Amino acid sequence: MTNTNDLVLYTLKDRVAIVQLNDPESRNAMTPEMGEALAAAIERGAKEANAIALIGGEKAFSAGTNLKSSRMDNISPDVDMGEKLEQLYNPLLLKIRDLPIPLVSGISGAAAGVGCSIALMGDIIIAGESGFFLQAFCHVGLVPDGGAAYILSKSVGRVRAMELMLLGERYPAKRAYQDGLITKVVDDDQVAATTIEYASKLAHGPSVALSLIRRAAWASLDSSFEEQLELDRENQRIVGRTQDFREGVSAFRERRKPEFKGR
Repeated sequence: MTNTNDLVLYTLKDRVAIVQLNDPESRNAMTPEMGEALAAAIERGAKEANAIALIGGEKAFSAGTNLKSSRMDNISPDVDMGEKLEQLYNPLLLKIRDLPIPLVSGISGAAAGVGCSIALMGDIIIAGESGFFLQAFCHVGLVPDGGAAYILSKSVGRVRAMELMLLGERYPAKRAYQDGLITKVVDDDQVAATTIEYASKLAHGPSVALSLIRRAAWASLDSSFEEQLELDRENQRIVGRTQDFREGVSAFRERRKPEFKGR
C-alpha cells in the first residue's frame, strides 16, 4: 500500500481503492490528522476507483476520538467541543454520503464514537465475529456525534438507537446483524478479504446505476413518497441511456454474464 500519510494507507487494485486506518497503538483513534488523511483518501478513491474498501486494523476499526490529542486535558467553560465536528468530521461524513461510487466498510474489534459513524456509512458493512459498535458519549457527559443519532434511528429504529446511546453499552456484531444494521458477520481473519471482495464485485458493476442507487437510498431517508417517485423517474431516464444498460439487456437475452464498462 502507498501512504496518504502514515495514519491512512491507500492502494488502488482492480478498480478498488483500499483505504486502511493505520494507527494500531491508539486503536485507530481519530485525530484531526487522521481525519484529514481519510478525507483525502476518500476523495482520491472517488476519482481513481469504481468502489472503496474502508478497513481498520485487526484489533479495532476505530476507538473514536483520540482523547489524548483532544482538548479534554484542558476543559474550561469556554471550550467548544463541537468545533472539530464543524471543521472536520461533519464535512467528512457528508463527503462519504455524497460519494459517486459505493463504499464497503470492514469492522474488526471496536467501532466507537465517530469511528462508529464512519463505519456505518458503508453501503455494505462487514464485521468480524468479535466486532462491536459503541456509543459511549454518555459516560463522559457528551452527546453522540458524527450523525450517530440519525444513522442509528434510521437503521434500527428509535427505541434501539436510544438504548445504544443512553446506556452506552457494547453492541456486538451478531446482534447488529440481527437488527439489520450491518450486512454480514464473518470470521475475524476474513474481514479485510471479504470487504475487498464485495468492493471488487461492485467495482465491476454498472457504475452509473450503482451511483444513482446510492443517491436514491440516501434521498429516501428524508423524502416523501412523491419525491422518491420523481427521483426514480429521473434516475431511470439517466441509466436507460447508458452502454451498461444495453449490455445488461443483451447479456440477459443471450444468457451470459454482462461485462459492464461503467458507461
